[in-house]
Amino acid sequence: MKIAVAKEQDPAEPRVAATPDTVKKLKALGAEVAVEPGAGLKSGLPDADFTAAGATVSADALKDADVVFKVKRPEASELASYKRGALVLAIMDPYGHEAALKSMADAGIAAFAMELMPRITRAQVMDVLSSQANLAGYRAVIDGAETFGRAMPMMMTAAGTVPAAKVFIMGVGVAGLQAIATARRLGAIVTATDVRPATKEQVESLGAKFLAVEDEEFKNAQTAGGYAKEMSKEYQAKQAALTAEHIKKQDIVITTALIPGRPAPRLVTAEMVKSMKPGSVLVDLAVERGGNVEGAQPGQIVEIDGVKIVGYTNVAGRVAASASALYARNLLSFFETMVNKEKALAVNWDDELVKATALTRDGAVVHPNFQPKSA
Repeated sequence: MKIAVAKEQDPAEPRVAATPDTVKKLKALGAEVAVEPGAGLKSGLPDADFTAAGATVSADALKDADVVFKVKRPEASELASYKRGALVLAIMDPYGHEAALKSMADAGIAAFAMELMPRITRAQVMDVLSSQANLAGYRAVIDGAETFGRAMPMMMTAAGTVPAAKVFIMGVGVAGLQAIATARRLGAIVTATDVRPATKEQVESLGAKFLAVEDEEFKNAQTAGGYAKEMSKEYQAKQAALTAEHIKKQDIVITTALIPGRPAPRLVTAEMVKSMKPGSVLVDLAVERGGNVEGAQPGQIVEIDGVKIVGYTNVAGRVAASASALYARNLLSFFETMVNKEKALAVNWDDELVKATALTRDGAVVHPNFQPKSA
């Protein structure tokens, strides 16, 4: 079996889908591995490192490949290079992109969306959302601290005391938890909020203070899959009032709230932004899905009355070497389930991991959530 590691076409995507470490493991599974030239350069991985690990570096890497490893979904222009029947593993971003799914189906590839991996024990090592969100949460604090014009920890000096920065994390998933831990390490006073009651204990275990309207609705605000439920308008109003009062006193606010397949919920209004002190910073990790902060712009730092809103996109990619290393391991772990004891490609189409992630197969869109709507 031949595996190709594609070079990302998007110039803003610095990650790569394999590392020399995972190449060695793929070779041990019996695979031939070919890497497109320069695929790992932006992650600090020169072609020579892949060659030393046993891969071939070739401009024809995709030709006749049985499996293609990518970071982002292949564009229609790339699909012409793929063999019909090839397996393609990537972050597919399928919601709202029906035309792209149709292009992949028409190209005859079997496309697997790594971000649809079910959150079950055996799939933890394959959980791309968690591995990348973890780094995004870390980087959000670093970006916030860089943009903030003051020190993060309290400093007692002969010239006077520098107060500790106040950091507020909104949304305590994987990214939020890592943001709390990172801000605490940097010496900030950290508070956090989330609509899921289970997060209160997690927040407090990291040394931060939890902020929420803890009523009956709050106690039942989590889906069976562990995601946040959308809250009633009444609850949102109560929580917004509590949050608005809290935000006025914060130095850095980091928002991380995303609901799969939906626009990002608006957590911080323009009025809240204006209530903050000049020099304060907001970092919006949901800016690519419309943003949690009113006024956030993808790829930009917007300044409103002295308050800066950081809207960097692909935040995990801002820690490209670490992000690539974790993503490559996620891919490897999933791919291992597709190889039998004879070291041959043998996808079990009845496996719950395959069923959850397979988008296209045999010329059709097969995932139940993305079936073309009948006229």
